[in-house]
Amino acid sequence: MVDTKTPGDKTLSVPTKTLTLKPRVETGTVRQSFSHGRTKQVVVEKRGKRRVGGDAPATETHAPEPVAAKAAPAAKAPLARPATPSAAPRGGSGVVLRTLTEDERSARASALADAKVREIEERRLAEEEAKRRASREGIEQAEREAAEARRKAEEERHRQEEEAKRKAEVEAKKRFGEAEAKTTAAPAPATARPAAARPAGARPAAAVPPARAPGVAADGSDEDEGPRQIRRGPGGAMRPAVPPKTTHKPAPQKERGRLTLVTALNADDVRERSIASFRRRTQRLKGHASNEPKEKLIREVTIPEAITIQELANRMSERAVDVIRMLMKQGAMHKITDVIDADTAQLIAEELGHSVKRVAASDVEEGLFDVVDDSTDTEPRSPVVTVMGHVDHGKTSLLDALRHANVVSGEAGGITQHIGAYQVTSPESGKKITFIDTPGHAAFTAMRARGAKVTDIVILVVAADDGVMPQTIEAINHAKAAKVPMIVAINKIDKPDAKPERVRTELLQHEVQVESFGGEVVDVEVSAKNKTNLDKLLEMIALQAELLDLKTNSERPAEGTVIEAKLDRGRGPVATVLVQRGTLKVGDIIVAGAEMGRVRALISDQGENLDQAGPSVPVEVLGFNGPPEAGDRLAVVENEARARQVTSYRAHQKRENAAASISGMRGSLEQMMSQLKTAGRKEFPLIVKADVQGSLEAILGSLEKLGTEEVAARILHAGVGGISESDVTLAEGFNAAIIGFSVRANKEAAAAAKRNGIEIRYYNIIYDLVDDIKKAMSGLLAPTLRETMLGNAQILEVFNISKVGKVAGCRVTDGTVERGANVRLIRDNVVVHEGKLSTLKRFKDEVKEVQSGQECGMAFENYGDMRPGDVIECYRVETIQRSL
Repeated sequence: MVDTKTPGDKTLSVPTKTLTLKPRVETGTVRQSFSHGRTKQVVVEKRGKRRVGGDAPATETHAPEPVAAKAAPAAKAPLARPATPSAAPRGGSGVVLRTLTEDERSARASALADAKVREIEERRLAEEEAKRRASREGIEQAEREAAEARRKAEEERHRQEEEAKRKAEVEAKKRFGEAEAKTTAAPAPATARPAAARPAGARPAAAVPPARAPGVAADGSDEDEGPRQIRRGPGGAMRPAVPPKTTHKPAPQKERGRLTLVTALNADDVRERSIASFRRRTQRLKGHASNEPKEKLIREVTIPEAITIQELANRMSERAVDVIRMLMKQGAMHKITDVIDADTAQLIAEELGHSVKRVAASDVEEGLFDVVDDSTDTEPRSPVVTVMGHVDHGKTSLLDALRHANVVSGEAGGITQHIGAYQVTSPESGKKITFIDTPGHAAFTAMRARGAKVTDIVILVVAADDGVMPQTIEAINHAKAAKVPMIVAINKIDKPDAKPERVRTELLQHEVQVESFGGEVVDVEVSAKNKTNLDKLLEMIALQAELLDLKTNSERPAEGTVIEAKLDRGRGPVATVLVQRGTLKVGDIIVAGAEMGRVRALISDQGENLDQAGPSVPVEVLGFNGPPEAGDRLAVVENEARARQVTSYRAHQKRENAAASISGMRGSLEQMMSQLKTAGRKEFPLIVKADVQGSLEAILGSLEKLGTEEVAARILHAGVGGISESDVTLAEGFNAAIIGFSVRANKEAAAAAKRNGIEIRYYNIIYDLVDDIKKAMSGLLAPTLRETMLGNAQILEVFNISKVGKVAGCRVTDGTVERGANVRLIRDNVVVHEGKLSTLKRFKDEVKEVQSGQECGMAFENYGDMRPGDVIECYRVETIQRSL
C-alpha cells in the first residue's frame, strides 16, 4: 500500500503492484530432423528483454518489465520533488507519490543488477547452444553427403562388374563357338535408363564403355554436374564437394592360407571363372527363365495293409500336404503320422494318377506250401496209416504186434499218452507202411485230429468185448472229416465174451457199414495178444493203398507236418516230423510255425541217424531254435533271410492273437455280459510243464473244460521241458502251484521251491492230474446251504417275566422243536422275524427238544415282539461242500 495526501490533509491508501522479476515468455514448437529419417518436436521459448535506462522494451527480451520500472528516471535523483498543488487535479482527487527510502532504492538496484547478470548468462548459454547445434548439423550434413557418395561409388562399382561379366560371357561364347552370341545385344545394366530417357549423343547400352574412375566421365570431366558440384555450408558459404569414400583399398590384398610350393609358383596368376561354373550359371538362368510345368511322374505304388500318410506320399513322390488335403475333402481329418488302411490309400493313389499294387503281410508265405509240381517224374510212396479208437481197446498193442516191439510197457498207466509214428515193412509185399499211433483218452482230441489230417488210411480199432465207445465215435467223425478210407479192426476176439457181431451192429448206428453187412468198409477180426489175422490186416492196408495210387516227386524241397515236439535237455528242441512231399536232408533250412532252424540230424523211429528222409517217412528233426507247435506245417526255404521273414511274421501274428484273446474287451453285448458274469469268479493259478507239446495241449484243454462261472484255472505259464528256477520265481509271485507232467525239476529249482514253500506236483497219468486239479478247484467253490424243516409251534400266550423278558407259551403242532435251532416268526402268513431260539423249557426244566403235541415255553434271541396266534417255524441249516 502507498500513503498519499490530498490538499485537504487527508491521507489515502493506494494499492500498488508487487515488484517481481518474472519474464514475459512466448512459447512455440519446432520439428527437428535427424539422420536416418528421425524427427523430434521441441518447444522454443521467446523471452522479452528489459532495458534498465527506462526506454521502451526491445523486441527480444528475456524478462517482462516490472511495474516499478516506469519510475526508473526518478530513481536517478536523490530525492523526488513533491508534487505541487498546481499539478494536482482540480477536483481534489490528485495523488501524491511517496518518496522511496534508501533501503528500497538499494533493494531495487540489487534486483536489477541480478536480473542483468542472469540475462548475460542466459545469452551466453544460448550462444553456446546455437554453436553446438550448428556444429552438429554440419557433421550430420557431412555424414549424409559421405553416405551419398559411397552409395554412388557402390553403384558405379556394380555397373563396372556387370560390364566386366558381360565382356567375359561374350568372350566365353566366342570360345565355345556360339556364333549367335555376336549379334545378340547384351542386356542393359540394372541402373541404366530406358532408351526414351537417354539424352542425345549418349552411347547405346550394348557398347561396353572403358573402365574409369568413379565420378569421372568418359571425356575426363566430372560426372556430377550441376547441383552436386558445389556444396553449401550451414551459413550459405560455398565449399568444395567432399570426395566419396572408397570401400576397397587399391593395394592388392594379402594372401591368406599356408605358403606352399604351389601357392608360391602361382602367386602372380589371376584366378578366372571356370568353364564348369559358367555352364552351371547358364543352366541356372535357363531353369529360372523356363516356367513350363514339369511332367508328372506316374509310379507303381506298393500299398500294404496299413501305411502312414508320410510313407504313402514318399512312395508317390507327392507332397504329404496334398494327400492330407484330399483326405479332408473326403471328410477325414488326419495328421502326417496317422495310419490309414489300404483301401483309402488306394483311392488316394488312383486319384493322383498312380497305379497301385496291393500287398499284405501274409505275402511272405506265398510259395511256401502247396506249390504245384509240374514234374512228371513221380514215384510211389508208402501209405500213412493212423490207428484210432477208444482208450484201452488195444491200439498200441496191435501196433506193437505189427512192429514186433513193446511200446506199451513204456507208457505210464498202460495207456498211450503220446502220439507216435513208426514204419513197418510188410512181410509179404516187402513194402513199407507208416503207422501213426494216437492216444485214446478224451483229452487227446487234438492229437487224433492231427493224425487224421496227415493220414491216407484210418484203422478204427474196436474191442470186441466193449463195443462202440465215445472216443470210437469221435474217431469215426475225424475220419469222415478228413475224407479218408477206413478199415475196422475188431480187436480182442480171443476173449471169451467177445461179440464181433454186436460191434458191426453198433457201427451201423453211426453210418459205418462193413462189407459183411453189404457195405464198403473193410473189417478184420484180429487179436493183438495172439497175433491173429495180422497178415490179413496188412494185406487189406496194401490193397487200399494200391487203390489210392499214392505217388509223389521226391526230388523237390521237402514239406511235412510236425506230429509232436518236445524240449530235450541234451539235444535241445526235437520235433517228430512226417515228411509228405519231397526229401528232407541234413543242412536244409526249415520253417515250422514261428520257429526256424537248420537240420542238424535226422533220427528214424528205430534210433538210426539218416542223411535224408523221403516222402511218408517219420523222423525226429534236431536243429530248431525252439520247439514248434504240434500240428505246424514244415517247409524247406532257400535261405535264412526268407526263413526269418516268415517266422517274424508268424510270431507277430501269434502275439496279436494272444493279446486279442486276453484283452478282447471290446466285443458284442453278449461278450460284455459274459465278462461281467466272470468278473467275480475265483481263479486257481497254475504253472504247467509237460514233456511234449501234444500232452501239454491236452492238459490245457482239460483244465479249461473244468472252469465254471464261479471258479476257473488260470494258466500263468505253460511250456515244454523241465521245471526251472524261473518257473519257481513266477509261482512265488502269484502264489501258484507247479504241475509237472512226465518232467522233473532240476536241483536248483527244487531247492528254491522248498525254500519258498512252493508246491510242485508230478504226474505221469493225465487222469490223476485232472482229478487232483478238479478237487483243488472244488475247494474254492462256496458251500451250498440247505434248510431242513424240524417243526412248527403256535403261540398260545405271551408271558412277561422279569430278568428274562417275554416268553411265549406254545404248543408244537407238528414235528419237533430243538433248542438253538433257527426259527422264523410268522404272523398272518408273513415272516416278521428270523433268528434263533435262546430258551426252550418244558415246565421249569430246560430241554433240548419238544415233540409234537406238547406245550413248551420259547424265548428268542434279541427279539420280544411276540403275539398270541403267531406261528413259530423251526428249521436247521446244513452246509454241503460242492464239487466240480
